[in-house]
Amino acid sequence: MVVTGCFDWLHSGHVRFFEEVSALGDVYVVVGIDRNVRLLKGKGHPLLPQIERRYLVQSVRFGTQALVSSGTGWMDVEPEIDQIKPDISAVNEDGNQPEKHEFCQAHGLEYVVLKRQPKHGLPRRQSTHLRGF
Repeated sequence: MVVTGCFDWLHSGHVRFFEEVSALGDVYVVVGIDRNVRLLKGKGHPLLPQIERRYLVQSVRFGTQALVSSGTGWMDVEPEIDQIKPDISAVNEDGNQPEKHEFCQAHGLEYVVLKRQPKHGLPRRQSTHLRGF
């Protein structure tokens, strides 16, 4: 299975997402390359460089391997999907994009959308709210 994201402000919501998707199989986390994060999110992004974001994500025990994407746009992960050959692509509600769903259909990947649910006893976290913009 593959999951993707910027993971610029790694927080408990990300870890919870990795935990939930790990129940579906091995989790390959693909971190957005710096230039694509800037393209999608604008000036000031990413806060941390891709090598640091990959290091942080790789340290989470629910992931099998962390990579950095090499493509562009919402499907910047396409080259890595060709390499990993996953059966599933998982996103949370915030990451659910029509382009991702269409890509998965065209490439025979199951597309799973999970609800954002914090770990019991922890607050709901979103990077946008933590950053304040």
